[in-house]
Amino acid sequence: MMRRIFTLTGYLLRSLTLSLSGLLFVLLTLAYWRVFFDPTQRTPEVAYYILLVGLFGAALTFLVTLTVCSRANQAVNYPLLARLPSRVEYLTAVFLAAILFATLLQLLLALLATWRGPALSPGRVLEMPPIWLSANVLAAVLSLHATDLVTKGWSRVVVYSVLAVLLFVQNANQTMMDWLAGRVNNLSAWFFTQNINALGNAFNTMASWLAGQGLSAISRVVGIIFWPFHAIADATIAGAFTPAQALAPGILLLYATVLFMLAADLFATKNLFLTE
Repeated sequence: MMRRIFTLTGYLLRSLTLSLSGLLFVLLTLAYWRVFFDPTQRTPEVAYYILLVGLFGAALTFLVTLTVCSRANQAVNYPLLARLPSRVEYLTAVFLAAILFATLLQLLLALLATWRGPALSPGRVLEMPPIWLSANVLAAVLSLHATDLVTKGWSRVVVYSVLAVLLFVQNANQTMMDWLAGRVNNLSAWFFTQNINALGNAFNTMASWLAGQGLSAISRVVGIIFWPFHAIADATIAGAFTPAQALAPGILLLYATVLFMLAADLFATKNLFLTE
């Protein structure tokens, strides 16, 4: 199985590297280096270096995964896909090809940015691989769910709608919660006019909760979900990880594992519609 996956990974990686898309990604890397790590000026902050290279790697991984999936979804690859014992092997090869290509370009950027860049201690250097790799893996898996290769029915809409709701709730303030409580209260009143008292009482209770302690409770729950991102950023800026913050990259990989398992299940059970 591993031999088949590595062979497919090499095929997809070579296909992307020798394509116009691959060249554009290289040029994008060089442009990013020139803009954010101007070689005529010294980069003073190690945190600036780590965070900007990490953000670039995650964004590039997302775009590269979209490109690799688009190529993998072409009908010309059907003979390869049909001969595999499991479709998951094909999806794994797509994932690995995207990660390898994006990570190599991220390393190129990291090396270029060291020219007139910050002084990196061995400890700070050891922090970079888990931070960058965990962000890249999560970005790649999220990108899989945005592609036609993996999407089954409304799965893409559901995944990104849930993500959008979580981001909205994380940034919600009391004014937003009061507005939402008003809408829920209106819904409660409508149920009462329809003599559906059970639902009316339930929504009335929900409106009161949203207007009272709802914001703090929801913020705590959603804050737990997004805690790894804040922990990595805070620790990078502070210059050291606490024992709790050191778990953050591992939690991101846990998120990625769950999402990849979902993507594998969708891809294994969907009807394939390959492009010409």
